[in-house]
Amino acid sequence: MSSAAQASSNIQQAEPAPAVAAVGAQPDTDLSAIGPIPQEFSAKDRFMQRSRVIANDTMTIFKVRVTALVVMTAWAGYYLGAVQSGIASFNVTMWNTLLGVALVSGGSSALNQVFERRTDALMLRTSQRPLAAHRVGLGFGVLIGMGAIVAGSLWLMATTNPITGTLTLLTAVMYVGIYTPLKRYTTLATFIGAFPGAMPPLIGWTAARGAIEWPAVALFAILFIWQFPHFMAIAWLYPEDYGRAGIRMLPVVQPDGWSTATEALVYAVLMIPVSLAPFLLRTAGWIYFAAALVLGVIYLIYTIRFARITKCSASESRHYARALLKVSVIYLPLLLAVLMLNATR
Repeated sequence: MSSAAQASSNIQQAEPAPAVAAVGAQPDTDLSAIGPIPQEFSAKDRFMQRSRVIANDTMTIFKVRVTALVVMTAWAGYYLGAVQSGIASFNVTMWNTLLGVALVSGGSSALNQVFERRTDALMLRTSQRPLAAHRVGLGFGVLIGMGAIVAGSLWLMATTNPITGTLTLLTAVMYVGIYTPLKRYTTLATFIGAFPGAMPPLIGWTAARGAIEWPAVALFAILFIWQFPHFMAIAWLYPEDYGRAGIRMLPVVQPDGWSTATEALVYAVLMIPVSLAPFLLRTAGWIYFAAALVLGVIYLIYTIRFARITKCSASESRHYARALLKVSVIYLPLLLAVLMLNATR
């Protein structure tokens, strides 16, 4: 699961996914990059240092920051569903939901890195990931990935309802089993990957309500549409990395930028009416309507600026892409926060 996603981590690692993903893309960093532990260290110091390295690598495998965004969007869905049901939004079921979603999201990220360990090794941004750098064995990655997905799905089925557990499991299967391998064969992988990336708020809603309803579909649509300008900005920033790894992103396949700019613009325009759906469905009030309209226009303005990549220098185009990426990861949390604060029953 990603998103969706993937806000703060998307800017720092620029890894599109579902997530829900985060400013200034840099390669993954980890404690193990410091080299071997000096032999003059005491046994206790070596143990503590090695433990920190293992813990850091495990967090990298689970993409903790990406998972945090996934959990945040799932929480938004649960909160809105709870408001509609007239129940407390902070309760045991909420914590059970977020735990299950976090496990499945982390497990999906682990399996994603299992399948992409060779391509990750070819990209500067991802070459120091634990599996790509061979610091962690393949078996370990498969074990914790599968274990987290199965445990999280079963936990959701047991503590929320069967539909929530099933949807979460299907999201993981789509992300790991369909989106991940397709990235090397077609640019449509971005479109397909947007489906699991948009699922967390819908999953949160079903955990609270036990059914897929129109407000949940609206939340799904918001996350789905939001991802495209976000992903196009990421792809434009790293075409060499993607090309080196054989990942077929639009800037790699069509480097003139026209298809990249067009796709970003189409979805940024769609973002405005789609973001107003919760108001039209009476899930949110006038404050949300006004905020969504303003935020949508700002998102569109930055996407229009991004469209200049077709006729400006490489350095300028990167500036526009980075600006859009920053705005995209500010836009989504702000929109969801206003939606939750102005939720109506």
